[in-house]
Amino acid sequence: MPATERLYYTDSRLLEFDARVTGLSELDDGQIAVTLDRTAFYPTGGGQPTDTGALGEARVIDCIDTEDEGVLHVIQGPAPEVGDKVHGRIDWLRRLDHLQQHTGQHILSAAFVRLFDAPTLSFRVLEHECEIDMELDDPTDARIEQAVDLANQIIWESRPISIRQVTSDEAAALPLRKEPARAGELRVIEIDDFDLTPCGGTHARSTGEVGVIAVRSWERAKGLTRIHFMAGIRALADYRKANKTAREVASLFSAGREDSPALVARLVEESKKLRRRIGELEQVACRVEAEELIAQASNSGSQSAGSARFISSVFDDRSAESLKQLALALITNPNTIALLGSRDGDTARLVFARSSDANGDMNELMRKACEMIDGRGGGKPDMAQGGGKSVAQLGIALDQAAQSLS
Repeated sequence: MPATERLYYTDSRLLEFDARVTGLSELDDGQIAVTLDRTAFYPTGGGQPTDTGALGEARVIDCIDTEDEGVLHVIQGPAPEVGDKVHGRIDWLRRLDHLQQHTGQHILSAAFVRLFDAPTLSFRVLEHECEIDMELDDPTDARIEQAVDLANQIIWESRPISIRQVTSDEAAALPLRKEPARAGELRVIEIDDFDLTPCGGTHARSTGEVGVIAVRSWERAKGLTRIHFMAGIRALADYRKANKTAREVASLFSAGREDSPALVARLVEESKKLRRRIGELEQVACRVEAEELIAQASNSGSQSAGSARFISSVFDDRSAESLKQLALALITNPNTIALLGSRDGDTARLVFARSSDANGDMNELMRKACEMIDGRGGGKPDMAQGGGKSVAQLGIALDQAAQSLS
């Protein structure tokens, strides 16, 4: 079967075409794939996702590059017959998005090479943003923004982008930004007086079509610098979302958008101080509560586990940390075992603890209790914590834990 003629190689803006069906196949998942003698659909590859669109009356949901068999068009809907002539239509907004992201990557990667001799090793177009991994030593916000500024300067100059087909010998004599991934004839993307790179993806006719490039964040990953960026319509959508969030935060303070970071920072610092103070008060409250629970247990004559006294109680809307503080306060009393639970929203929480002179393995006790509440937990013989999804079983789990100490 002859390979599929790839029309997007010469025209990334070709959105409709006619072709002849050369093959039909069924994939492992039962979906039907159509092979054509020619196609404008870009298949997933080189970090760029597939095009989608229509083939006759069927919907094209994926395109797979099989090299030998050509491009497989995975469809949903009525399948054509081998030999049929079909009309293909590409989803333009998806093509435009990928075109902007991929061309933007070429420009941004070339900027990092120009400024810092930092080559890009991999590129991915993700659902909401793009990633490039590069060999950039000593990455800083300032260096990355310098590259972004150069990339946007090239975009706003609207430099022409051309496509060349070159032989291996011709490629060897060209100043390519990266080495070709394969031998033989190569498709080379040239950004006028800025970049020359072998690539099989869809690209803009000029840098101006990319619109703008924005870097959202960067990080060190596997010894490389990973840049999270977006271009064109993605950058505009992200700005709108970020601006909306910034305005909403500012309105909470009845302040301007630019004043919000300082106000939020002050609020966070105040919150930290309040949490510390609440923690201190929680400890005081737990000591008082522990005294009341010990007194109640003494009045009721509740003794078990030999000579040890145990406190078993279930609370509502109490955090694991609060349960722990109460347990620690309880076991300051001699011969005391605390079996505490909380219905914290849709989560069951448990804390088991014993004083140093009491018997019992709290870790083993917790493991068995967590099985009953569909959760997990653990700790040490003198204290263990856990949680689970089955809030309804919490009381039963505590009762069984208490019975096992009897």
